[in-house]
Amino acid sequence: MRPTGFLALAFTGALLVGAVPLAARAEVAAADPIDAAMRTCLARSDMSSTAGQVQCMETARIGWKTTLDNAWQQLQPELPPARRKQWQKSQAAWQASRDAEGQLLAAVFATTRGTMYVLAEADMQLQPVRDRALVLRSAVADASAGDPPQTKRLRACAADARCEHAMFDMNRYYRRLQAKMPVHARAALTRAQKAWTAYLNATTPLVDERGRIDIIGARVATLKRLSETAGNH
Repeated sequence: MRPTGFLALAFTGALLVGAVPLAARAEVAAADPIDAAMRTCLARSDMSSTAGQVQCMETARIGWKTTLDNAWQQLQPELPPARRKQWQKSQAAWQASRDAEGQLLAAVFATTRGTMYVLAEADMQLQPVRDRALVLRSAVADASAGDPPQTKRLRACAADARCEHAMFDMNRYYRRLQAKMPVHARAALTRAQKAWTAYLNATTPLVDERGRIDIIGARVATLKRLSETAGNH
């Protein structure tokens, strides 16, 4: 498979998971200049090498990180103190989760060989940054419009059939990935999952039940993809 073909499929698939509602994600995918610039870059003949394709995605990741940082700065003054503390806790947990996830990705892709896996790793570095940028940008829009924050108490996950099912799937793929990881690398998976759980717990007060499902669903997709990737040559 050619790198450009792989990336087109990977990027399209990645747009279908995450913490942003699907309709909103589709709209952003069609309109956002960062996405458009990346697609243009990926299609260029002089960027068709593996290094070129990775560079296109890294440029997009940097663009989304800038968007994320700008949205974070805009969000702070729009929030009442208590809500600001919740967002600060969520953001710190997200960053810690991304740091731990980087180590997990490195451990998983170290077990693979082939150009497509180099590109897959770059894609998996990009998408969570994009997702978080969209979440923060949406939060800025809501706060600026004066939309009241979510106040309804969420049911326990065990009382929400969709949540319980998503957690079951997540744990299933976690165990599958753990079994495929080299013994010496399994600690990276444990640390990443612990950090992600802290992120989920810190972010749950900021979302409704659908938002919680979106976060867990994104994790299911990540662990599924990694469990299908580990050890491939």
